[in-house]
Amino acid sequence: MAYLGAFYRTYALDFWGFGESGKKRETYAVSDFVGLVNQFMEQLGIVHAPLVGHSMGGTVSLSVAIRYPERVSKVVVVGSPIVGSSLAPLLKMAGYRPIAFLLFNMMGPFRAWMKYYYAHRICSDPRFPDMMDRDLSRTTVESFLRSIASLRRTDLVPLLSQVKIPAMGMYGDKDKVVHPLQWQPLLQGVPHANIVRFPSAGHFPMLEEPTPFSQKLKLFLDQETPTT
Repeated sequence: MAYLGAFYRTYALDFWGFGESGKKRETYAVSDFVGLVNQFMEQLGIVHAPLVGHSMGGTVSLSVAIRYPERVSKVVVVGSPIVGSSLAPLLKMAGYRPIAFLLFNMMGPFRAWMKYYYAHRICSDPRFPDMMDRDLSRTTVESFLRSIASLRRTDLVPLLSQVKIPAMGMYGDKDKVVHPLQWQPLLQGVPHANIVRFPSAGHFPMLEEPTPFSQKLKLFLDQETPTT
């Protein structure tokens, strides 16, 4: 955002249950977050804009482009599951209530394990363990459980033919969180999509290969959108 902010007005949105957003809701489904993005744009008077989303955020962004096509001029997904079954087994397990409650009832050891072991396996950026630990501290068991469970059940493949706007998928070949070949169903469903792969990156190419990532993203956003 710091890089793109020099060229574009940028907005960051925390989904309900995460970051600084409210955490007192009954549901935290992907469909809820799709509606949240629409409400966010409505409240800020953003009529039409590109959406860029990472991981579940990309799945949501693509869903917004399908459900509210008038809102989205371009869509970029980064390491995002097109099919929820592509999530890593550990993450899918965390979407089950007994596992989620076990993890959150042992939050101290869980966070320590995530910070000092797992974080290094999924991202090579030395800043990432602290970033992940901070994010976990702002997440509730319900938002974590319900959002992952909903993402696990998501399958956008039958809907991808509705995506007519410029689209790009950015995927790290070493992704251990989402299957690194999720660009394939995206390209099959959206044949005009621009696919960018990062051979040395995992789930966080914006951290592991920041310069090429930012440059390729900006180049895509700079391209004029065809008029119909």
